[in-house]
Amino acid sequence: MVKKMLAGVIAGFMMTGVALADDCTNRGTLDEMYCDENNDLVADQPKDPNDWKDPDTLVFTYTPVEDPAVYKDAFADFQEYLAEQTGKKVIYYTVQSNSAEVEAMRSGRLHIAGFSTGPTGFAVNLAGYVPIAVKGYEDSFQGYNLIVVTKKDSDINSLEDLKGKNVAHTSASSNSGNLAPRALFPKHGIVPDQDYTVMYSGKHDQSVLGVAHGDYDAAPVASDVFERMAEAGRINKDDFKIVFTSPRFPTSSFGYAHNLHPDLVKKIVDAFYAYRFPPDMQETFGGADRFFPVTYLKDWEVIRDIAAATGTSYNQDGLKKMIEKEAADKAKKK
Repeated sequence: MVKKMLAGVIAGFMMTGVALADDCTNRGTLDEMYCDENNDLVADQPKDPNDWKDPDTLVFTYTPVEDPAVYKDAFADFQEYLAEQTGKKVIYYTVQSNSAEVEAMRSGRLHIAGFSTGPTGFAVNLAGYVPIAVKGYEDSFQGYNLIVVTKKDSDINSLEDLKGKNVAHTSASSNSGNLAPRALFPKHGIVPDQDYTVMYSGKHDQSVLGVAHGDYDAAPVASDVFERMAEAGRINKDDFKIVFTSPRFPTSSFGYAHNLHPDLVKKIVDAFYAYRFPPDMQETFGGADRFFPVTYLKDWEVIRDIAAATGTSYNQDGLKKMIEKEAADKAKKK
């Protein structure tokens, strides 16, 4: 099964792997099909107007989930709005995996999409995807921060004070509970396992409770988990202090294919920013009521840093690893 998935996606990439003209002065980490002369880390619009795409039907999708019908229905109202604003027919295309979604945009079969946080980097580098928004609110996008919590009366007041302490990480595969601290803390002069003892708690809430009970001196955890524990009365926020807060980690991105006609792009972007979620859509997406503007250059920097620190490369070799992981995860569920 893994070999079939790999062969299918790689074949699709081979068919679309035509290099840009030699007048491209900068590609950065983008695939050879794309150019980034303005250094914003995403593919530039083609210079030749003949390469601009203006299809009669726009194909839209959202990151693959276990029950695709749920999100197909959730985006139905937005699809109608998008059709009104662009004057195009808009259809929903269900994808079965992140890699298939990347390949669909690269091949030109997908025009507008929502990509999960991690796969966004693959879509940008390998499929000419331009992220423009994240689900959010009036003042910020939907997401969470890595925070480091300790007891209020602790002598720990900064990351530097973690030296020599026992610090709870959640599990080896956790982003905010392990991978992010290992990627971000060294920039602040603190190296996990070297400057402090890492003790795995298993879960974010167990890390927080362990700090409260004195089992750990501090813990890096996801801010949304900490807030939910406080709201549920499981902890008293006044018993803790937060000594570090990371940049906000975004949720799924939304954007378009780089080679769409500029007039069409403007209509798509304007539609995303003007649209407001109806009540049922807000309920589906955790209270978010709009698409909040973002850029890949700025708002995905923390995600790119974590990827680099954990050995993830947004290239075809990295995509092969993602395909293998997706297949393995699917096999486990069966």
